[in-house]
Amino acid sequence: MFDWIGGRVFKFVHGNNLVYNTCWEDPRLDQVALKLTPQDNVLVITSAGCNALDYAIAGPNHVYAVDMNPRQNALLDLKIAGIRHLEYEDFFRLFGYGHHPDARKLYKDKLRTGLPAWSRAYWDKWIKFFHTPGKSFYYRGTSGSFARMICLYTDRVIRVRPWVDACLEAKSVQEQKEIYDKYLREKFWSRTMKFAMNRDTTLSMVGVPKAQRRQVEMQYQGGIIKFVQDCLEAVFCKLSLSDNYFWRVYMKGEYSRKCCPEYLKADNFEKLKAGLIDRVSTHTNHVQGFLEQHDGEISRYVLLDHMDWLSDKFFPLLELEWQAIVRRAAPGTRVLWRSGGLKTDFLNKVSVTAGNKQRALPDLLTYHEGLATELHEQDRVHTYGSFYIADLAV
Repeated sequence: MFDWIGGRVFKFVHGNNLVYNTCWEDPRLDQVALKLTPQDNVLVITSAGCNALDYAIAGPNHVYAVDMNPRQNALLDLKIAGIRHLEYEDFFRLFGYGHHPDARKLYKDKLRTGLPAWSRAYWDKWIKFFHTPGKSFYYRGTSGSFARMICLYTDRVIRVRPWVDACLEAKSVQEQKEIYDKYLREKFWSRTMKFAMNRDTTLSMVGVPKAQRRQVEMQYQGGIIKFVQDCLEAVFCKLSLSDNYFWRVYMKGEYSRKCCPEYLKADNFEKLKAGLIDRVSTHTNHVQGFLEQHDGEISRYVLLDHMDWLSDKFFPLLELEWQAIVRRAAPGTRVLWRSGGLKTDFLNKVSVTAGNKQRALPDLLTYHEGLATELHEQDRVHTYGSFYIADLAV
């Protein structure tokens, strides 16, 4: 019964809403792992589009942003239109601060005509996300709504806002740890918070399906609650928050000029505006569907954690996706993915046709385990159980 309810909630949330208003994967790790060249074509699951723009700044041949949720592509389309038609200050107000007092006018005068039809219809209705006084865009969408609830909890229930802000402005990791240990640890992890974080409905808001939760419960000692506690402790006590824009935007509702994604920095904005943005395109489709319709080869794949979603009840779709990847893979192809679990053993069961022979997928993958482990430890987001870098032989 609870599996059915959780599945229905997840389907509703992800089928009817803008889920991600910012990417929740660290592209600094991806850039090291991908080693992008001007010859590379990149496929990335769109999410909020931040990382697609990050890769574009590195100058690959093209970045294909693919997502089943057209609202996610609409967000990237709006960013693309903003880069093309806005000055930097207006662009940063919109996507850096998450609010612009003239958002409606900017949209009508400069952005609307540059959008594809579906995205135009979406923002005709929802550009108010950027216009409402006192409510940042980064508290919109389902993940943003969850972040807003956490802020209300920290501000009005346990009343620790001064200490959260102090952590963000701390001069060292040691100072962060002292603040967290003394003022935040015990208060934050109340019985109410533990109860909420143990509910599938809560996890659905931040994009954690039942299959992914089950992986964590099976593989991580202490289950989902201990996993989240350890992740949060690593962020506050082991990693510098000074450049951790992932956590800043959800704790503050905005980025700062110094702590923001690369596409929001003035120099990179100008690089994109000067032509690199033309190398980014959005595609509303699933990965398999896009690859079956695409004519060219793809040499770099960034699959986020979505294989966790397919690994349970949709395993045949996972095999079909990998078959499509193998068919479109260029020589020297590299694939990145993340998982909520500590391992992705389900890939050992995947079988594909390669070179007119049926092959087990692991026989085609060469893992870079040392590099992946090293980068995973530096992950500023730190909410994934594992990170993978693999070369695909075709």
